[in-house]
Amino acid sequence: MGYIVIEPQSAVLTTELPGRTNAYLTSDVRPQVNGIIKSRLFLEGSNVHAGQVLYQIDPAPYQAAYDQAKALLANAQAAETTDKLKADRYAELVKINAVSKQDYDDAVAADRQAEATVAQNKASLESARINLDYTKVKAPISGRIGRSAVTPGSLAVSGQTTALATIQALDPIYVDVNESADEVLRLKGEMASGQLDSAGASDAKVRLILPDGTAYPLEGQLRFSEALVDTSTGSVTLRAVFSNPKALLLPGLFVRAELKEGMAPKAILAPQRAVSRDEKGQATAYVIDAHNTAQLRTLTTTRAVGDNWLVTSGLNPGDRLIVDGLLSIHMPGQPVSPVLASDPPPPSPSPAGGAH
Repeated sequence: MGYIVIEPQSAVLTTELPGRTNAYLTSDVRPQVNGIIKSRLFLEGSNVHAGQVLYQIDPAPYQAAYDQAKALLANAQAAETTDKLKADRYAELVKINAVSKQDYDDAVAADRQAEATVAQNKASLESARINLDYTKVKAPISGRIGRSAVTPGSLAVSGQTTALATIQALDPIYVDVNESADEVLRLKGEMASGQLDSAGASDAKVRLILPDGTAYPLEGQLRFSEALVDTSTGSVTLRAVFSNPKALLLPGLFVRAELKEGMAPKAILAPQRAVSRDEKGQATAYVIDAHNTAQLRTLTTTRAVGDNWLVTSGLNPGDRLIVDGLLSIHMPGQPVSPVLASDPPPPSPSPAGGAH
C-alpha cells in the first residue's frame, strides 16, 4: 500500500477567471466641418499614426473663406496704418494748437478702432484657417483602423453621431476580469490573519489562456481593481495589461486569466489521485494509523494547486496518506502493508490553481 508523509510546504495560490480583452485606447474618427468627402487615404485594417490624414473633405468653400478673411485682414491693416499715422501727426499739431483737441481725440479713437478691426480680422482668419485644416480629417491616435463607414462622395456633417471609422491601440492591450467581492474579502482576511502571504506588487503577474487552450507567451501585469462592487453581479473588476507586439490579442476576445493571489507558507497538499468523494460529495482520503490500518478521513479542500488539493482540515503534518492501492481497501480499519510511494509530489508544486 503506497503512501506519502504529509508535510507542510509553501504553495503559490492562483485563481483562474474568465475575462475579455479591451483596446488600450479607442477613438472614433468624426468630421469637424461639413462637406463632401473627396477621398479616403488609408487602407482598412492597417496601422495609422496620430496626425495622419485619413479623409479629404472638399476644401473649396473653406479655401474661399480663408482667402476672403485674409483679404479683409490686409484691408484692415492698411486702414490701421493710415489711422495711426494720422493720430501721430495730430499728436504734434495739437501741441501748437494747429488742430483742435476734438480732432485729435477723434483721430486717436479712429486709430484704436482700426486696431480692434485688425484684431477681429486676425481672429476671423485664424478661424478660417482652422476650418480649412479640418477638411483634412486626421487620426487622433495611433493604432489599427477598422472599416470605413463612408465612401468618397458621402456627405460629412460636423458633430454627426456615426463615426467615419474607429481606431484602436492594441499594443499594449487590456484584459478585464471579474472576481466576486466575497473572494476579495476572504483573501484580504487571510492575508491580515497571516494565513496567506501577499504576492506583492512586484509579483502581481497574470498569465493568459487563449480560447484554443494555449497559453499566451507573454505575462501581464495586474494594474488595479475597481473601488466599487457591481450591485447586479456582486463582483469587482480587475484589470491587467499585456504587451501585444504581434497583435495576437484583439479587442472583444474571451480569454481566461490566471492571477497569482499569494503564497500559503504552510499548506497541506494532498495528491488528487488520493482523494475521492462520498455519497454526500465530501472529499475523503485514507491514512495509515500507528497500527498499520487504513482509516477514512473527511477532508475540506478549497482549491486545486497543480495536481494536488489544498486541504484546510482533515490532514495533519506527519500523517501517512495512501496514494496507491486504494481499490484494495474495502472498509475503514482494514490492515494494510505500508510502503513508501516511489513518486511523492515535489516539495514545490507548480503554481497552477483552480477556480474557487
